[in-house]
Amino acid sequence: MKLHPLPISIKEANEFILNFHRHNSPVKNCRFAIGAGFEGKLVGVAVIGNPVARLMNDGFTMEVLRVCTKEDSPKNTCSFLYGRSWRVWQQMGGLRMITYTLQSESGSSLKGSGWTIKGETKPSSGWSRKDRDRKWQPIYGQMKFRWEVESY
Repeated sequence: MKLHPLPISIKEANEFILNFHRHNSPVKNCRFAIGAGFEGKLVGVAVIGNPVARLMNDGFTMEVLRVCTKEDSPKNTCSFLYGRSWRVWQQMGGLRMITYTLQSESGSSLKGSGWTIKGETKPSSGWSRKDRDRKWQPIYGQMKFRWEVESY
């Protein structure tokens, strides 16, 4: 049996992330979510939304906000989700997709899907402002790579 896409709601994707993501919490907003099915079970999810970085939000760029898989999912589940997310966004008229990984992560699933590193981020103390409080997560204090795929 092969991996296949599953339509899922953001609520279902967030529940999956809450149960299986090793360092990120569920997202508050997104444009769409995709599930990966295998042998009749949901084994992974991808959540896609507007870029968190305002300067990247040009109307033609989306960000993969979360990819999460079960430990026993098939080997290429992450690559499947990145590739499928990009194809869906292209079908919607999108021209570029970005995502971020911790520098301690290999990025092999992104490389396997045709993505390339285009930048890196510095550690941050968080995103809170006086008028908008955000819960700090340990990943904010780590270096990350910005990956991109585009059809320009």
